[in-house]
Amino acid sequence: MRYIGALDQGTTSTRFMIFDESGAVVSSDQREHRQILPQSGWVEHDANEIWQRTQEVIRGALTIAGIEGDQLSAIGITNQRETTVAWNRTSGEPLSNAIVWQDTRTTEILSRLSEAEKSDVIGRTGLAIAPYFSASKMTWLLELNHDLDQSEICLGTIDSWLIFKLTGNRVHATDVTNASRTMLMDLETLDWDPWLLQRFAVKREMLPEIKASVAHFGETDPAGPLGAAVPIAGVLGDQQAAMFGQVCFDRGESKTTYGTGNFALFNTGSEIVRSRHGLLTTLCYQFEGKAPIYALEGSVAVTGSAVQWLRDQLQIIEKSSDIEALAKSVADSGGLYFVPAFSGLFAPYWRSDARGVIVGMTRASTKAHIARATLEAICYQTRDVLDAMVKDSGVKLREMKVDGGITVNKLCMQLQADIMQIDISRPVINETTALGAAYAAGLSVGVWSDQEVLRAKWQESARFQPDRQSPLATDGYTRWQKAITRTLDWVD
Repeated sequence: MRYIGALDQGTTSTRFMIFDESGAVVSSDQREHRQILPQSGWVEHDANEIWQRTQEVIRGALTIAGIEGDQLSAIGITNQRETTVAWNRTSGEPLSNAIVWQDTRTTEILSRLSEAEKSDVIGRTGLAIAPYFSASKMTWLLELNHDLDQSEICLGTIDSWLIFKLTGNRVHATDVTNASRTMLMDLETLDWDPWLLQRFAVKREMLPEIKASVAHFGETDPAGPLGAAVPIAGVLGDQQAAMFGQVCFDRGESKTTYGTGNFALFNTGSEIVRSRHGLLTTLCYQFEGKAPIYALEGSVAVTGSAVQWLRDQLQIIEKSSDIEALAKSVADSGGLYFVPAFSGLFAPYWRSDARGVIVGMTRASTKAHIARATLEAICYQTRDVLDAMVKDSGVKLREMKVDGGITVNKLCMQLQADIMQIDISRPVINETTALGAAYAAGLSVGVWSDQEVLRAKWQESARFQPDRQSPLATDGYTRWQKAITRTLDWVD
């Protein structure tokens, strides 16, 4: 039996999963890390803490599986994408905390661009002008560390930080999907763009080498947590990895991942489709030596993290899973709408000036109504981006594949079907992000021969069909759009 490891480094936790050649889960270990919030709009992670958690979960999953690291044919890596790390090339130590994708501190840096420059940035990268992406975070980190020897500074997203550490500080590399989220890579050349580097004052030698997603990135250091030289053979940003895990390999296929935020991707094949409705154009995946595959993406900043907010800040639930029972205790949200624009609005609005609101409250409003409105907000935001996707692609969706933590919440998935008026399909293996990283690595080293073999492994565990009479799809969605307007222009 051959085994593949998948390192899934997310916004709130790090997980290592081991799969066998049938695609079944052998073992898994997961650890959370701190969310560091120094001031309003700032979100940071300790990169060393993430590396420590990485070592712990790798050793933990190997122990649970009862195997040694050298029994793994390869490992794949998937990661929170735009989160940015700066570190010393020689010592391997971070220069500061990592700046997380949700962070909005770099709005001022983006305001330095002229309107013509902003248009050029969008054209070259397929992205929106927003602090979400890595380039302005890199500028901020370089300005913070301006007195250091610039030749010693490495910059990268979390995947490149982990590749560097896993290979014993030897390999500085990333893949096309992560590079496409930096706002520094040209969509057509798949290389760092000199004009963009100049605009954001980033030197090419600070950045990782860009490789295909399914490729050889190097071997792990035997002195590291795997205890062996194991090929790192696949790297994908988390949302692209979920596309891989959902076997959305063909043009026209799509999926939505529910995590800290929500991310819907639509495969556009080898064509670069420019969005006219607030979506992003991004890389979907690339096999080494093959043409890249592109996608349209709709990104929502706050979905699962809104549930965490109810748990941690409002403390109206003890654990995240409690939200379903609380929300089911009322028949509807009682006219209450919650727009969790904690760090602005992402697709299709792209308004960093927005902030969260709860509207429509009455004396009768309870914590149960807030809980139900939170689940509805997750679903309304998903409809926002899927409606834009239909407009851009011209393809009407008949069903949507879903994955991620909150998809185990049956009420939420039924609300999603009712709000979008399409079938919602959930797979047997719900953690498709890690599965996609394993698939990529396994294809790279020949554990699986081709994508069709993987497609045959996909199985549905549940299907949610819409209530055709639900007012959520009509009056509810109209009021949701009205609630969105209340969030705007809050930050000057």
